[in-house]
Amino acid sequence: MLQVSPVRAFSDNYIWLIRAPADPAATVVVDPGDDRPVELALQAQGLQLGAILVTHYHADHVGGVGALAARHGAPVFGPAREQMPCAAQALDDGGKASLENLGLEFDVLAVPGHTLGHIAYAGHGALFCGDTLFSAGCGRLFEGTPDQMLDSLDRLASLPDATRVFCAHEYTLSNLKFAAAVEPGNGHVRDTLADVQQRRDRDEITLPSTLGRERLINPFLRCREPAVRAAAERHAGHSLPGAVDVFAEVRRWKDGFR
Repeated sequence: MLQVSPVRAFSDNYIWLIRAPADPAATVVVDPGDDRPVELALQAQGLQLGAILVTHYHADHVGGVGALAARHGAPVFGPAREQMPCAAQALDDGGKASLENLGLEFDVLAVPGHTLGHIAYAGHGALFCGDTLFSAGCGRLFEGTPDQMLDSLDRLASLPDATRVFCAHEYTLSNLKFAAAVEPGNGHVRDTLADVQQRRDRDEITLPSTLGRERLINPFLRCREPAVRAAAERHAGHSLPGAVDVFAEVRRWKDGFR
C-alpha cells in the first residue's frame, strides 16, 4: 500500500507526502500551498523532495510550489488548462504523471467543477482529488457548472471501492452534519458522524476515506438515491426531474447550511 502522510497547513488544509517506492529517502508532495510546513516535514523525516503534483491553481494549493521547486530542483506536474506559478509538465485528461525514477505513475483525470481545469491523480490504490471530492462532500462550484461537477464526481466514484481518498481539506465533520440533515435515516452517516466527532475532539485527522465509504455517506455521490432526491425536492419546494437538478439543489443547500 502506498505510504502517504499529511502535512497540516493554514486552518484546515492537508498537503500530502507520498513516499517513493523506488527510493525510501524520496517523497512526492501534493498541493503544497505553503512551503514552510513541507520543509519542516522533510527535515524531520530525513526526506528529499522528488516531485510536486498540483490539482488546481488556487493559492492554498500552489503557494509553496515555486519555492519548493527552486530549492529542491523538483519537477512540477499540474493541470494543462490552468496557470501554474512556475514551469510545469502540463497534464490533461487521459494523461499520466510518470515518475519513473521514484517508482510512481498516476492516471490523470479531468474533474472540472470547482475550477475549470481541475485534475485528479489516481494510482496505486489512491486518489488525490484536491477540492473536487471531500469526505461526505464536494467542492464549491467557483467556475464550473452542476453538470460538470456531477460528471466529475461520477468519474471519481467509478474507481474501485478500496481506493483511498486523499482530499485537501479537513471538512469531514461539517460535511457529515449536512449529510445527516439530507438523509436523517442513513445509518452509515449516523455511525460515521459519531466516529468522526470523536476523532475531531482529539484533533485527529479523518482522512483518508475510501470510495466505498463515500458512496454510502456522501450526498453528492447519492443524488440518484430516492431519499436524497426527496430531501432535495422538499428543500427546493418543487420537483427535480434529473440527477443534475438534484445535485444543484443539494449544492445550493450546502452553501447556506449552518
